[in-house]
Amino acid sequence: MNNGEHKFGWVALMGPPNAGKSTLLNALMGQKVTIVTPKPQTTRNQIVGILTEPGMQAVFMDTPGLSQGRGSLSKSMMQAVYESLRQADVIVTVLDSHTYILHPEFLEKDLAPIVDTLGDGDGRPQIVVANKVDLYGDKSRMLPFLTELGRIWPSAEIFPMSALQKDGVAELKTLLAERLPEGAAQFPEEQISTLPVRFMVSEIIREKLFLYLHEEVPYCTAVDIEKWDENEKAGMTTIYATIYVTRPMHKAMVIGRGGAMIKKIGSEARQDILKLIDGKVRLELWVKVRDHWTEDTGFLHELEMNSLGGIVNGPGAGK
Repeated sequence: MNNGEHKFGWVALMGPPNAGKSTLLNALMGQKVTIVTPKPQTTRNQIVGILTEPGMQAVFMDTPGLSQGRGSLSKSMMQAVYESLRQADVIVTVLDSHTYILHPEFLEKDLAPIVDTLGDGDGRPQIVVANKVDLYGDKSRMLPFLTELGRIWPSAEIFPMSALQKDGVAELKTLLAERLPEGAAQFPEEQISTLPVRFMVSEIIREKLFLYLHEEVPYCTAVDIEKWDENEKAGMTTIYATIYVTRPMHKAMVIGRGGAMIKKIGSEARQDILKLIDGKVRLELWVKVRDHWTEDTGFLHELEMNSLGGIVNGPGAGK
């Protein structure tokens, strides 16, 4: 940056499922602002992280993985992608280098929804992050893949890096600072997200569901923060959350034998929630069956409004 100018802008992180977008966002932020699991399609909403550095403020939007899925939930997830693209000053596409080096035949098919969505990007800067390069000691194996990326995105900047190892994170920040438009910071320096705490709590619980449950079960779960009570005198926050599933057998799996699984999920989630909330935390979890909730647009909207503070259930609702 020249002449002391300050940069500000919105950055859309997009790409196929499980490419490492959430890992990259956390690495750029230097702390956890979105959940990360080994399973694809973990992110369902537009996760916003605010990075403030000397001379720059970048607002990152981590979107669900681009896919060809159908149904109300899939459409809702894709809407988050399109909202991000409309706002973005810079578009960052994240790809799993390892997958396409091992299986170059998948590249064209997997990139089709991205290419169709982006078009020419309206002239906005585009960066293609070739992620997970740490898996290759011999970097020459990446050359055919990087060459093909350059052919597909002739106007984009190809940026090999490893988000997991944080290799290239500082350089990517520098590149973003160069590509963002000039502008004053729009958020306080200490603010790291526009999302309320209750939403981040529901995401933490979802993360544990993805980590500890198998097959299709975590994809058929939703978390609703139904009540949030703060006792300032005792320094205690009590959170009541309901985990919705689509089948009775899934409810049994979430609860586990003798309640072992739900206790494990609650205990692990509580440890992460403590890092968000100043004070003691009590987490109460229930599991309910709701058939076909993924196709119920009214229920999906209610979940979104509740997690984002649209429905107030106590002092912590709008946090």
